[in-house]
Amino acid sequence: MNTLTPTDIVLVVDDSPDALSLINDALEVEGLDVLVALEGRQALTIAKRIRPDVILLDAVMPVMDGFETCKQLKLNADLADIPVIFMTGLSDTDDIVKGLEVGGVDYLIKPINPAELIARMKVHLKNARLTKSAQSALDSTGQHLFTSTNEGDVRWATPQAYALLAKAKVGGHDLNGAFANQLSRWLLKSLETGDSLVLEGLDYPLSIRFVGQHSSGDRLIKLIDGNRPIEAALLRMKLDLTDREAEVLFWIANGKTNRDTAEILTMSPRTVNKHLEMIFPKLGVENRTAAAGVALRILAENT
Repeated sequence: MNTLTPTDIVLVVDDSPDALSLINDALEVEGLDVLVALEGRQALTIAKRIRPDVILLDAVMPVMDGFETCKQLKLNADLADIPVIFMTGLSDTDDIVKGLEVGGVDYLIKPINPAELIARMKVHLKNARLTKSAQSALDSTGQHLFTSTNEGDVRWATPQAYALLAKAKVGGHDLNGAFANQLSRWLLKSLETGDSLVLEGLDYPLSIRFVGQHSSGDRLIKLIDGNRPIEAALLRMKLDLTDREAEVLFWIANGKTNRDTAEILTMSPRTVNKHLEMIFPKLGVENRTAAAGVALRILAENT
């Protein structure tokens, strides 16, 4: 169930005192802490000092409008994942699209309906918490993962990914320089899950693999240590499998069916099953689910 908690902090940014009063009253009924700002620069200052959980942002304001304010928020790594809901009196589709393109997660047309506002906030706060939990989980699993914009700017990375980039002396200016240039050129292609690229000109061998695309548009990418054996070779070495058995196990661990695995490895589904019959006793398991679990643990420990 989507809920708001008394610890949630909402930053409301609007140059209209009447709008601020209406929204403030609705949020206080929910027991929320409300911060207010009359224009974008003031909002940025407040957000840096007291990080809100959600921002309600008017599109048209003096000094700095809502669109530019949202852009600046998304450039700050500490504030970028805060959900921004635009409030606008503009019904023009182009302005609504513009708000979403600069990083807004939703929009409401003025005059604001308090019940609708609360309902939208509940949804986006829940999504933000789930995203934060997922990122915390990834941070603790030792995965070399990061997210990037289409322009090659790294938005988030696990500590393990940052450590591996440091081995290649990629960090600071380089992270958004030569590294970003290679990354952005690669991301221009129509990538599918599993597509990879060997990075050039680094002090340590690294490659990257496309994992998927987030609803925000950011790409999720896995960083691969060039001095470690690739996944199938690692399974072969760790589990004393043949080359073919290791390849079959790798694709089974990645959720592929026998038929999918057969097509990838250009063999028959029956041959895949024969390999699995040899793999199970070597791993001391009785089914493909347990075998996949063994493989995934080994891959997680060595990535």
